[in-house]
Amino acid sequence: MSESAEDSGVGGPEVASVGGAVGGAGVTGPAAVRRGGRRSRRSGRRGGDSGTREAILAAARTRFGDYGYDGATIRGIAADAGVDAALVHHFFGTKERLFVAAMRLPIDPSELVAAALAPDGREPGRSLGEHLLLTVLRAWDVPDMRATFLGLLRSAVTSEQAAGMLREFATEAILGRIAGAAAPGPSGTDQRFRAALVASQVLGLALTRYVLELDPLVQAGTGDLAAAIGPTLERYLTGEIRKAAPPANVVDTSRP
Repeated sequence: MSESAEDSGVGGPEVASVGGAVGGAGVTGPAAVRRGGRRSRRSGRRGGDSGTREAILAAARTRFGDYGYDGATIRGIAADAGVDAALVHHFFGTKERLFVAAMRLPIDPSELVAAALAPDGREPGRSLGEHLLLTVLRAWDVPDMRATFLGLLRSAVTSEQAAGMLREFATEAILGRIAGAAAPGPSGTDQRFRAALVASQVLGLALTRYVLELDPLVQAGTGDLAAAIGPTLERYLTGEIRKAAPPANVVDTSRP
């Protein structure tokens, strides 16, 4: 791999496997040499920035695979890589950016969503739901982005370990931002429910268009899909969401 590829964290269309368990594609291997059941630990800087970055990324893949996104810590990753935690922050800034680099995502999904939700980011007359979906579809039109995303999606479907890791990352880095743009409610829920509904629609479209390849969806243009599905996302984000009526013999305590 070239040094520029290492610096960007982009490794082509394949997804780096995490802990050797995700998808079976990409780069695998332990984060550090294990001796007597323990990882060897060193402190300080390794020889060359490129080698240091790769050691951190290898350690991150193993940690994220072993402990999930929430359980992996910068301190633990640094210890496995044999460097100081400050050096991890120096190269990657935050755990979110380290995850993006370790998974070799061509773009940070949270930044993509943030741009899509920006008040001044959409054309006049276009709803937030339509603009959000159009932004995602245009990103998926980029071959490397689509291949990487689909690799992660397939891994999440076939591996509980991968599903848990990606669920934790998506909840913190993506759904939280969508929830911040959503209206309150409905009664008994919060904006996270609305954000989860949006995710169900977007991921369902990804599965049917790119994995199952249902022909009408494959042939449809991104603009047509955004125009057709965008209003549904808009309702999930800001519109009325009805709750199921309680059984006749049960009192609805959610109403004042």
